[in-house]
Amino acid sequence: MELPNYHATMTTTKDPQEKGAPKIEHERNGLMKRLRRSASATEHNLSNLRNRKSTQNLFDQHGNPIDLRQYRKVLDKDENGNGTNGSEKKTRYRRTQSVTRAEEISTKEEKQRKAQPGRPIHRPRDSLFSWSSGFTNFTGLVNWGFLLLCIGGLRLGLENLLKYGIRINPLDWFFFISGRNEGEGHNALILIIFSLVHISLCLAVEKGLAMEIIAEGLGIFIQIVNIIVLVCLPVVIIHLKGHAFSLMGASTVCFFYSILFLKIWSYVQTNMWCRQTYYQKNPRERRPSITLAELKNGHLDGGDEDEDISKLVQYPDNLSYRDLLYFLCAPTLCYELNFPRTSRVRKRFLLKRLLEVMIGVHVVMALFQQWIIPSVRNSLIPFSNMDVALATERLLKLALPNHLVWLCFFYLMFHSFLNAVGELLNFADRNFYCDWWNAINIDTFWRTWNMPVHRWCVRHLYIPVVQMGYSSRQASTIVFLFSAFFHEYLVSVPLQTYKIWAFMGMMGQIPLSAVSKYIERRLGPRMGNILVWASIILGQPLCIMAYYHDYVVTHFQNSLNGTEYES
Repeated sequence: MELPNYHATMTTTKDPQEKGAPKIEHERNGLMKRLRRSASATEHNLSNLRNRKSTQNLFDQHGNPIDLRQYRKVLDKDENGNGTNGSEKKTRYRRTQSVTRAEEISTKEEKQRKAQPGRPIHRPRDSLFSWSSGFTNFTGLVNWGFLLLCIGGLRLGLENLLKYGIRINPLDWFFFISGRNEGEGHNALILIIFSLVHISLCLAVEKGLAMEIIAEGLGIFIQIVNIIVLVCLPVVIIHLKGHAFSLMGASTVCFFYSILFLKIWSYVQTNMWCRQTYYQKNPRERRPSITLAELKNGHLDGGDEDEDISKLVQYPDNLSYRDLLYFLCAPTLCYELNFPRTSRVRKRFLLKRLLEVMIGVHVVMALFQQWIIPSVRNSLIPFSNMDVALATERLLKLALPNHLVWLCFFYLMFHSFLNAVGELLNFADRNFYCDWWNAINIDTFWRTWNMPVHRWCVRHLYIPVVQMGYSSRQASTIVFLFSAFFHEYLVSVPLQTYKIWAFMGMMGQIPLSAVSKYIERRLGPRMGNILVWASIILGQPLCIMAYYHDYVVTHFQNSLNGTEYES
């Protein structure tokens, strides 16, 4: 039976005892419960029913009469089931007065204690470390922890300096970056220049699709093949001609082609959305041909425009080398026809960022050469012999310098370098990172630490997958699979050591995310944040040690037996 309709029209009927009385008597208890639990029986409705003086009946949607006199006890109860008569009101009033009275007695007692000649100083209060105290200012402890961390890092740095001496040599940095003592010729530079073929093909196909020279299906197929060949080309070339590439050159090629893959994907998909919006309302119907010249002359303009507002670029006016090259150089992975632009270049801001880039590169290279390389080399024998205790000690010893390098790299890349590029190109969106250091679970960290990649994954992968009918969890798994592939791509291809440690590390973020959310719920956001920091600090050096071991075993098998272990 449906819930009664309290907004029904009031009508006069016969007495319910004459017709329908057995049915109402049988269902009275059920109706009384439904009256209380009905979503429509709000306090406003109940108050109106309580104030009714008429004995006329209400009808539900089935035509059954409802006599308010039979449900007076129900209507006289509030939402908590308490009666609303005078005695109940007096009881609640007395209880309220009793609480107030208790507080008044406590206040008078405290005043009397303070007035005693013994000069009392005690009062009810909690210890500061108790959650109930409400105390939150632990700035001094944070400073203490930071100072202790600096002292520990200084001791490790001094130990490294006494053991290995000064290993910093800027000339070696130049040789490593330029690949002077590695590889043959300038193969990395040639491969980067060859990417113009993929870029030109992409632009040519988009122009053909816009002018209806190329069919939509054929054009999309060509673009898919183009971006797949784009990402696979470095793998094939480096695998066949690995000796001709330096480690830095191969890493640069893989990083460049990965960024180019993401940008061209975004470029193709965004232009496809534009075509669907402006042209493909009915794909089977022949559309009147519109030339590019007509579009440039304002053929599709809708009316008068404000002269003070800059005219936005419309599709297909954006299909030009200038527009595409600007996007390829811009500090973003998501293509738009009209990017937000700044009005001028701030020279002082740009100079600061460029100075940070120059200093940051030297700091990272110095830390890497002085601290990380000896620690990684000394981890080879314990890691190869599966000596858990020594391998753990090497892992913890490597964690601090690796984390410092990672933090320096983050600031160098996401703040200094990308801001400098954005300033040069008048690119106004500088949200390259969020407050990932406050992340209370793994999901929050991955959504905030690298905003260009996060926005690309949401816009071009997560949302399209969800729109295809997959669940949000399945879409998130696909995003992690995609990210795991490129993490492995950026490590295994330059090293020519095709393992799956980076892939497994990224896929391991899925169960780690569930664990971090559980810890956040049970132990609070502070413990969730600690787990995030622990995964960052310990996960990366473990991956470095694993890849260094596999790299030596794969390429320098004889060096493994001749390596001497240093404590």
